[in-house]
Amino acid sequence: MSLAVVGTTGAALAAVPVVTLALTAAVVKPPSISAKGAYLADGESGSQLFGKAADIKRPMASTTKVMTVAVVLDTPGLNLNRTVIVKQAYRDYVAAQHASTADLRTGDKLSVRQLFYAALLPSGSDAAYALADTFGSGSTVSARTKSFIAKMNQKAASLGMTKSKFDSFDGLSRAGNNYTTPKDLTKLAAYTVKNATFRTVVKSKETTQTAIASNGRTRTYAWYNTNKLLGSYKGIIGIKTGTATASGPCLVFAATRGDRTLIGTVLNDAKRYPDAVKLLDYGFKS
Repeated sequence: MSLAVVGTTGAALAAVPVVTLALTAAVVKPPSISAKGAYLADGESGSQLFGKAADIKRPMASTTKVMTVAVVLDTPGLNLNRTVIVKQAYRDYVAAQHASTADLRTGDKLSVRQLFYAALLPSGSDAAYALADTFGSGSTVSARTKSFIAKMNQKAASLGMTKSKFDSFDGLSRAGNNYTTPKDLTKLAAYTVKNATFRTVVKSKETTQTAIASNGRTRTYAWYNTNKLLGSYKGIIGIKTGTATASGPCLVFAATRGDRTLIGTVLNDAKRYPDAVKLLDYGFKS
């Protein structure tokens, strides 16, 4: 019995074309931005995509109001339709502090949901004051706002914002003890943007709300979002602007494309909108 051995000659091998696939991973260069501090994270995993002085403490101006609303949203049994009566003290405060205002009128009755719009779109310090006064505890306005600020710090601790401190419900700090870091503020944004009510509010370019005026008639409020990224960047969600002398221009932002959400912060950034766009573009490409 003979065995037939079947082999492959070198000539036969040479006749077979060899295809080599070169897999080249595109390297996306991190952008150059003017922000003193910045951070960009993946919204799902929380992993860092970009950082610049990300753990340096800085004033945060009205981005503070994100925490104000976050504390209220976490109130057990929260009724978004609960009526809040505007006090003269809220108007006096914004006048004395030259603060941004939603121009709430004394005696008007607004819902908690409406106060969210008033605090986050035109950045009304009067609305933030109303929320702190309503959801703090104590027998006086001062005691209630103080207890509310304590809740803000408790929430920061629970979120792992270890380098943040709040001494204000709206970002106007007399003692200079209202600060955060880009990384910490991004943690807060990532937490709050998961809330459907919050997301709906901060995505709004403008809103018209009706309230019962002190004379029993209907008053119409028109508020416009200070965030210029809305309507100009695909998939933008918001979130909040802030500007003060000590802090410089600040911005907390988020955007979604497909099934991916990116969340970031720039602090003390004269080019906050172009820089936010640079960071988002970089994040979605990388």
